[in-house]
Amino acid sequence: MRSNNSASQRNIGSSRISSGDRYGSDVLAHDPHRANSPAESTPVVARVGIVVEDVTSGFVGEIVSVGKIAGVWCVTLEDRHRARRTFRVGRGYWIDGKPVSLTAPVAADRPQPATVAGHTLTASGSLHVNARARVARASRIWVEGKHDAELVAKVWGEDLAREGVVVEELLGVDHLEERIAQFTPTPERRAGVLIDHLVPGSKESRIAARMSNVPGVLILGHPYVDVWQAIKPTSLGITAWPDVPKGEDIKAGTLKRLGWPYSSAEDIGRAWAHILSRVHSYKDLEPSLLGRMEELIDFVTATEN
Repeated sequence: MRSNNSASQRNIGSSRISSGDRYGSDVLAHDPHRANSPAESTPVVARVGIVVEDVTSGFVGEIVSVGKIAGVWCVTLEDRHRARRTFRVGRGYWIDGKPVSLTAPVAADRPQPATVAGHTLTASGSLHVNARARVARASRIWVEGKHDAELVAKVWGEDLAREGVVVEELLGVDHLEERIAQFTPTPERRAGVLIDHLVPGSKESRIAARMSNVPGVLILGHPYVDVWQAIKPTSLGITAWPDVPKGEDIKAGTLKRLGWPYSSAEDIGRAWAHILSRVHSYKDLEPSLLGRMEELIDFVTATEN
């Protein structure tokens, strides 16, 4: 049973790959990773948010995840077109035009699972169970966008896999009515919806009100304009999220006031990767999000065995 309880900031945006030809006509004509090379590679711990280039393929991207695949440490890179590729940790990478060898994070850098009375807890605070993921249910949970989905997956991913609940992106609350009509929910085929800025008088509240009486649909939300603000600012080492005037892009405006790069999609993606890396469990989230997600999970799993 899930619990209803709702843990050194580093610089970001400093690693950038220039668009010029740093390597000459043949990047493989000289191997800078050989031990006797005058440009010997430097060990760098693989961490989310670092921008690197795989020398062999030329793929340049930001590290968006680090972990083991079939027992081998790997990194997943995302380029500026949102394409992703996975590579093994080791030699064969560049950072700012210099050869590096990516290394796995040491144990001290890896978040340790919480325990209660000797039992391991999931990131959401529920008891960890050694069980296979359940086959996906007909019911779904929808969230507004990519960042919402990634945050939900990081904190509730294990619980959702065990329950067989799939989380899908709406790509904006404006698509909610169309998606509900396509989904054709019933009391047995349910749709739980988490939306941002669900406060009286908002556009989101008006859309939710129109859908509130549809059987098999539960729409809940948090009061924040963007899901970033549902992360406790103390988890990032700041005292509070900055106020951004209405009409200004919430993400760019937030980064601007924090003094972080904000002018491009890459800046925003890099910032989000850093923010998400500071979320380790439900303790890093505001109660107004925690309670709503727990209620949605209960709703979409209540009538199915």
